Amino acid sequence: MRKFLISAVTLVMGLCMFVSAEGETGVNAAGSMGAFTSLLLPVGLLVVMYFFLIRPQKKQEKEISAMRRNLVVGDEISTNGGLLGRIVKINDETDVITIETGSDKTKLKIFRWAVRKVEVPFEDKNSGNE
Repeated sequence: MRKFLISAVTLVMGLCMFVSAEGETGVNAAGSMGAFTSLLLPVGLLVVMYFFLIRPQKKQEKEISAMRRNLVVGDEISTNGGLLGRIVKINDETDVITIETGSDKTKLKIFRWAVRKVEVPFEDKNSGNE
């Protein structure tokens, strides 16, 4: 996807340079039409960047934010730092979550923003195959 976007941006920039060079040499007799065309390509580039970069990123941020808001005690999570654990306490006032990890049930406090995703327990993954 990124390779396609980079090649599309390169193509549009090349077209912009071609149109601006055409307007400078006087080949384009329309005058105002050449100015319109030279403005149309950068605007088109911004539209393409919006649909390929900005819009999907905002959608992903909304999904992650909703996932973090909907955390409940008992969820198994993984953090941005790579820790795996089960939520045992949620403090909504300070956005601090207490998780327990490992076989000795070590309790750690993390911030809500540090949660990367809710993990599906191993037992739940195999329950549909029986």
